[in-house]
Amino acid sequence: MSQTCAQLLLRLLEAYEVDTVFGIPGVHTIELYRALGASPIRHVTPRHEQGAGFMADGYARASGRPAACFIITGPGMTNIATAMGQAMADSVPMLVISSVNRRNTLGRGQGRLHELPNQQQTLAGVSIFSHTLHDPAALPEIIARAFATFRGARPGPVHIEIPIDLFDAPVADHLPRPIEVFPPAPAPAATARSAEWLSQAERPLLLLGGGCMAAPEAARALVNRLQAPVLTTINAKGVLGLDHPLDLGATMSLPAARALAADADVILALGTELGETDYDLVFDDGFHLNGQLIRVDIDPQQLGRNQRADLAMVADAGETMAALLRALPHRLESDGRAAATRQALALHEDPDLTPYVPLYATLLATLPDAILVGDSTGPVYAGNFLASLPAPRCWFNSATGYGTLGYGLPAALGAALACPERPVVALVGDGGVQFVLGELGTARDLPYPVAVLIWNNQGYDEIRRYMAMHAVPQLGVDLTAPDFADLANAFSCRYRAVGGPASLGKALTQLGDDNSPLLIEVDATTWMNTV
Repeated sequence: MSQTCAQLLLRLLEAYEVDTVFGIPGVHTIELYRALGASPIRHVTPRHEQGAGFMADGYARASGRPAACFIITGPGMTNIATAMGQAMADSVPMLVISSVNRRNTLGRGQGRLHELPNQQQTLAGVSIFSHTLHDPAALPEIIARAFATFRGARPGPVHIEIPIDLFDAPVADHLPRPIEVFPPAPAPAATARSAEWLSQAERPLLLLGGGCMAAPEAARALVNRLQAPVLTTINAKGVLGLDHPLDLGATMSLPAARALAADADVILALGTELGETDYDLVFDDGFHLNGQLIRVDIDPQQLGRNQRADLAMVADAGETMAALLRALPHRLESDGRAAATRQALALHEDPDLTPYVPLYATLLATLPDAILVGDSTGPVYAGNFLASLPAPRCWFNSATGYGTLGYGLPAALGAALACPERPVVALVGDGGVQFVLGELGTARDLPYPVAVLIWNNQGYDEIRRYMAMHAVPQLGVDLTAPDFADLANAFSCRYRAVGGPASLGKALTQLGDDNSPLLIEVDATTWMNTV
């Protein structure tokens, strides 16, 4: 008894609980689709491979589970590389399965269809690892390695390429049991010393990163036990719930939060890179930690980057928080630093942020359980400071890490597929959404309504203002946008034009009236003048 390599792949994906694949069929992947036809795994067709990657990214961030992408040789892989780069920067699990030319032609430069000189090497820089399958019998081992990476190490994209002459190759009809992977636990000695430092600290501070997202209960319990101020990265938004009194959000680039950090005598940094796009958005290297730094990260290499640690643990953030709770039996006293810093931050009074306060108030009041997925655009930059979320996995965007444009719409579709019971809003600019207008067709294919909130400021306004600030001629930033009403009609989507909070709230209430996408165009100039 035997099965094909493609059939074995689908069975392995099912065994590892992958339920969704994003891909565009091609002549090099048709055998994958022959096997997919007999599988319960759902297939979604984007309009571009970059969209496939962004959808898989949004799916994973919203659900905590990886999706897969089926991508053709050559141009399909170079198309998805940008999405893999974003996922790599933000530690998002993504399984990219591609075809590659026949084994007897690899590396020969014969001008074969979709040929790259070395496809694996091309993708190595945007993946945790990239592997070329040479023996179908080795496929279970490689898939196991991918999921061990997703579950027991710092996740990111994994690329597995299969030569087209192997897809229909026979392999023994055997399905190995999936391996169960437990992430590393903190060392008892390191936990004890960390608990001692924290309990004796006069001005402790917590820095919570995306590595804490899977353990929100432990994060809240530890923060409540320590009664210390907390700075959360953009990818950790919502981990402490809505309006937690000790949560100062992702404000590490602002003077009041930096003063708090510099004054702290013991700092516990959990699951955070301590990188520029969270801690130095003003790009002046002005975030400094002068106290004793305890760093916890699942990636040992990360422990030596950006800020020098006095005590470093290679461990899962959730396991570490649970261990610290056991080692810190008594609740410590709050000293009011969080409240004082919040007052000094005065976010709602900042003239760069105040126009967006009604936007997020309206979104929260109208769709309190929505998942908000952002592109690189003004409202999202502001929301990274302003937005307070009721739970983790409600806020993510491409305005951090790799910082690509065109992310918001397809990633929102991935989130809708992962969490169909929840409303999803894509926050995009008129410039960025033009990268991926074709994905409105994908949105129309889906049975779930997604709101696409387009902030129309007639071009790349963030770059326009940056140019003005640095006395650079404003070239290349004024764009002609499509007529979004006509565009919505062409894709059989609903359309609403809004100019202020009241009309936005009314439009958002209509999201669930129909399963078609809802395009909401906000005239940025009118909004600014209204609020």
